Amino acid sequence: MAAEAMSLLGLEKTSLRQQALTALRRAITTGDIPPGKHLVETELSDLLNISRGTLREALRQLQQEGLVAAGARGRLAVRNLDAKEIRDIFAVRAALETLAAQLLCILEDRGAAVAELRAALQHMGEEAKHGIERGIEADLEFHRVLCRLTGNDPLLHAWEQLEGSIRMSIMWAGMERGVKNMSVERHAEIVDAIASADAALAATVIKAHMDTAADVLVTG
Repeated sequence: MAAEAMSLLGLEKTSLRQQALTALRRAITTGDIPPGKHLVETELSDLLNISRGTLREALRQLQQEGLVAAGARGRLAVRNLDAKEIRDIFAVRAALETLAAQLLCILEDRGAAVAELRAALQHMGEEAKHGIERGIEADLEFHRVLCRLTGNDPLLHAWEQLEGSIRMSIMWAGMERGVKNMSVERHAEIVDAIASADAALAATVIKAHMDTAADVLVTG
């Protein structure tokens, strides 16, 4: 497990469960621990220098996030997504972000929200110049901001629970396909729809955005 060790070493002694969770999530979503890999508790607990109990708590959270799944014998392994699962993930994502956009369309201070979204768009464009990984992070941050600006905490939490699966979808498809979904112009259409306060238009734009994104990841 040498590759995994690079992203799993170096935990501090405080908040071990959260640190273990963060390290494991990063290792899975970056592919250091590849899809289908069985997670051996003894190896991981030794690698992370934590107790088996603390490790199990982190693994339970990863199961809830959909990054890890139990096999026929109950052995945990990193999920191996297929095309249907990716389309399902983006369908749920579309529903969440459609709700977010519709809530922003009726927001009293919609102008401030639109300004923050446009700033996130600018950040996307700048980050994309510094490599694929930074571009993807800025893309995800735009969508996170979209949900956060609603002030609806359950909505934001639901989106964040889906984030790991979104990252795995990109990893499954490959970075080159992921980059195709990072167009600032396509994201600007979402902001323009919200700025117009047209909730129906916002819903149409986001559904098309997510359908296209899923198609790119699945078929290229």
